[in-house]
Amino acid sequence: MKTWLVRLVLVGALGSIGFWAWGFLFPSPERVIRKELDALARIASIAPNEAPLTKLAKTQKLVSFFAGDAQVTVDVPGRVTQTFNGREDLQQAALGARALLNNLQVQLLDVLVTVGADKQYAVANLTATATLPGEKIPEVQELKMIFKKADRDWLITSVETVKTLR
Repeated sequence: MKTWLVRLVLVGALGSIGFWAWGFLFPSPERVIRKELDALARIASIAPNEAPLTKLAKTQKLVSFFAGDAQVTVDVPGRVTQTFNGREDLQQAALGARALLNNLQVQLLDVLVTVGADKQYAVANLTATATLPGEKIPEVQELKMIFKKADRDWLITSVETVKTLR
């Protein structure tokens, strides 16, 4: 009886390790996209006194999250609506922002990812907050991001602000 109990515990432990390993080696698309969004927020943030080469490297990394034909439309109330088409526009905008700002803290919160039935595209609805230097209250904006799967990567093809009631 005791050997059966030991075997049962051993099989249970091996099953648990196998389940964990499967999830680690083959994560769900939702988990991959959430991880990408966390990395995007870290890269988009600007540390105080960031070195020029670091700014350039982070800008390059930032645009690598986007597809070559990505379209980003930013419509923040009280500001001019801006649309960026492609990585080139995004890179220029990111370099400009990094040149003007000496500190920026970006967070992507309340992420809800919906993966398409064919697992080739996904939609992420989230809340973005940006704490600008000299402002006590962060800018808060609802965003809708569309991702497409390219090889093993999930790339952002579209970002648009969501109109909310205020």
